[in-house]
Amino acid sequence: MRAGSAELAEELSRHLTDAEISSEFGQHAVSVPLTSWPGAALAARDLLGCALFDWLGAEDDGAPTEEPGRAHRVTLHVVDPARRLGLLLRTQVVSGGTLPSLHQVWDGAAWHERELAEMFGLDVTGLATPPLLLAPSFVGHPLRKDFVLASRATRPWPGAPEPGESTADAATGGRRRGTPPGVPDPSWGPRREGP
Repeated sequence: MRAGSAELAEELSRHLTDAEISSEFGQHAVSVPLTSWPGAALAARDLLGCALFDWLGAEDDGAPTEEPGRAHRVTLHVVDPARRLGLLLRTQVVSGGTLPSLHQVWDGAAWHERELAEMFGLDVTGLATPPLLLAPSFVGHPLRKDFVLASRATRPWPGAPEPGESTADAATGGRRRGTPPGVPDPSWGPRREGP
C-alpha cells in the first residue's frame, strides 16, 4: 500500500478548488485551508472511498506565520481499502485557532484529536478533552517546541562520551559543556558537569 498515493491526491484535488498537492520523499499530500478541512475529509470518505481511518497527527513547525502565533501542521492518513491506496491530507492551525473535529466522519479520529489537544494545546471543536496521557495536574503541552524540558537542566547527563572520545577526555572535562537540548538558557538550572 502506498501511504500518500498520487492517484488519490489528484482525485481529491479535482473535487476541491482550494487544494494544493505537494510531494515529499515520494509521498503525495493534499493541503487544504483550515476552513476546508471537514469538507475535504468528507470528500475523501464519500467520493474517494477512503473508509479506513489510519492516523491523525500534528507537528509544531515553530516557524513564524502571516498570523500571530505558532503554527501546527495537522496530517490525516486514510485508506481506500478496495484499491489499497492511502491519502495524506494536511491543514495548518495557528495557535489560538480551532481545528474542526473529524470524529463525526471517522469515530477513531476522536482519540487522536484528544492527543492533539493535550500534547500540542490545539483547540478542537466539539471534543470533550478529559486527560488522556498526562496527569490532570500537568501544566503545559510537551510536544510543542516552546515547551521547556526543565528536567534536563537539573539531572546530570548519564550518557557515555561521544564517539571517538575516550573516557579519560570526558573525566578531565576536555570538551566544552553546552546547554542541554530543550533548555532555553543557563538560568533554568545549574550548569551540569559530565560523568
